[in-house]
Amino acid sequence: MKQINTPHAPAAIGPYSQAIDCHGMIFCSGQIGLDPRTGALVAGGIEAETRRALENLREVLAEAGLGFRDIVKTTIFLASLADFDVVNRIYGEHLSPPYPARSTVQAAALPRNARVEIEAIAMKR
Repeated sequence: MKQINTPHAPAAIGPYSQAIDCHGMIFCSGQIGLDPRTGALVAGGIEAETRRALENLREVLAEAGLGFRDIVKTTIFLASLADFDVVNRIYGEHLSPPYPARSTVQAAALPRNARVEIEAIAMKR
């Protein structure tokens, strides 16, 4: 296993890695809408948080030499399923067909009171 870390995404806020490369499978930890420079949750609500979480995920993947096209599975955690349509729209702006497999679930709470968290599994080709 190889740890993947980039200063272009927020540092882990606990005892975990931004991602792990295990035989070409990249397991990305969940990303929330933290600004990597300040460590603070971005202002602007669910849209801004979703965009920042996806940018953070993009940076982690880039550090592994990958991009969104290499994602095979995502999981989206929402503080409220009422935000599903907004998150879905923004997600669709960043990923393209063939879309990865995906699960979306409502969570009772997310770190730092975030409204969305997105994790991914990607594969080196």
